[in-house]
Amino acid sequence: MSKQMFELGGKSAALYLGKQKGSPLIVLNHYSGDGESVVSAMQEIDTPDCNLLVVSNLNWDHDMSPWYCPPLSKNDTPCTGGADEYLDLLLTEILPKAKERIEGTPSFIGIAGYSLAGLFALYAAYRCDVFDRIASVSGSLWFPEFKEYALTHEMRKLPTKLYLSLGDREARTGNSVLRTVQGNTEALAEHYRSFGLEVTWELNPGNHFKDAALRSAKGIKAILG
Repeated sequence: MSKQMFELGGKSAALYLGKQKGSPLIVLNHYSGDGESVVSAMQEIDTPDCNLLVVSNLNWDHDMSPWYCPPLSKNDTPCTGGADEYLDLLLTEILPKAKERIEGTPSFIGIAGYSLAGLFALYAAYRCDVFDRIASVSGSLWFPEFKEYALTHEMRKLPTKLYLSLGDREARTGNSVLRTVQGNTEALAEHYRSFGLEVTWELNPGNHFKDAALRSAKGIKAILG
């Protein structure tokens, strides 16, 4: 995949161009770097052709969080609830710039993310009607009050495919907030299935930090299928 780089609003974007005109466009909000490790993993598992927009240089705990969350431990930092502000930048500036650079009109637009970016990917569906498919990979669905929010609000557009995953050791923690992640994810998977969404729910081996690039690639492949 050929790569083009650009910057907008203080964010860095790496656009990997698909080989075919009209290939889907997937947005991947990424903790750091240009997403090369994810692209390599996508190639290793024979992911279908797509345009991949990797956005980084994010203020992670601000841009990816829907509202305030206090530090989870003494040495942690708070999440400060900037998701709506970042989503506006993504939709009004970054995404249009990417669409100008790809060949043809994407057959659909998806969004994927790992950890807090997985939370953001799901939250975005409640705040806009742009994304047709969603991959929340090892998503931070422990986030306080998010499950309740998701159960009591309607998505602006129902995704045609939704992928949720975790590591099978992510909920095995002494932290009472983080311990809710698997139960919350499973509850939301059932909730979305209950009104007819095509939901893939997958447990991967390991903790939150194992095989992040491969897990991200698997999520992207699942929503491209």
